Amino acid sequence: MPHLIVEYSANLEHRIALDELLDKLRDSALGTGIFPLGGLRVRAHRTDRYRIADCDPGNAYVHVTALIGHGRPLDVRKNAGEQLFATLTDHLQSFYEQAPLAISFNIQEFHPELNFKKNNLHEHVRKRAETAESRQIGEA
Repeated sequence: MPHLIVEYSANLEHRIALDELLDKLRDSALGTGIFPLGGLRVRAHRTDRYRIADCDPGNAYVHVTALIGHGRPLDVRKNAGEQLFATLTDHLQSFYEQAPLAISFNIQEFHPELNFKKNNLHEHVRKRAETAESRQIGEA
């Protein structure tokens, strides 16, 4: 974990460097030091039908939901949330200064007994890292 789900209004599609935002959020999540690489998912969903505030077609929104594993202390969750929200707002700042934009972020915990998953990514990520490290040692 986490799963970072970026939801955005369609009128932002080519105006907010979406791939760059996803990369920044991924890096920020890893930078917290509390989320393992193999559990990280970052994805975006464009919303084509929406109504924002007074329905002016220039109004836009970006909402990020962070779905995280259960059990981290509140201060750890809050610090991670603040870091991710800062990354989000920093990336969107120039657009925010030019146009009506609602930016929001929410952290939700998966229920400890109702979260079902099967994931071998941790093992594959570790093996690739070990292989890359072996190559670097061999090249030195």
